[in-house]
Amino acid sequence: MDRFAAYDCSDGCPVEAALEQISGKWKGLAIYHLMGGTMRFNALVRALGDVTQRSLTKQLRELEADGIIHREVYPVVPPKVEYSLTAKGEALRPVIVALHGWGSRNALPLKG
Repeated sequence: MDRFAAYDCSDGCPVEAALEQISGKWKGLAIYHLMGGTMRFNALVRALGDVTQRSLTKQLRELEADGIIHREVYPVVPPKVEYSLTAKGEALRPVIVALHGWGSRNALPLKG
C-alpha cells in the first residue's frame, strides 16, 4: 500500500483548508493569547509586540469572518472592542497547545 494513500487530497485537502483559515503571521499568536480569555484590541497589540494595528486588524477580521473569533463592540466613547474565541476557535486549543509544545522542543532561535 502507498504510504501516502491516507493523505489523498484529490477531493480537497482538509489540512490546506485548515491552514487557510489560521495562516498569517499574527493569527496563530492572536488565537494563542485569546486562549487565556477575552482581550481588548490594545491588549492584543501589546501581547503580540511587533504587530502594526493595521496588520492585526486585517487578520482579526479574517478570523472573525471564518468564525474563529468573536468581536464585541460596546457603544461607549471612547470605543471599546473585545475579542474572544468562538466554539470553533476553542476547538483549535489542542492544535495550538501542540504547536506550542513542538515549538518549545524544535524551534530555531529567533533572528534578532
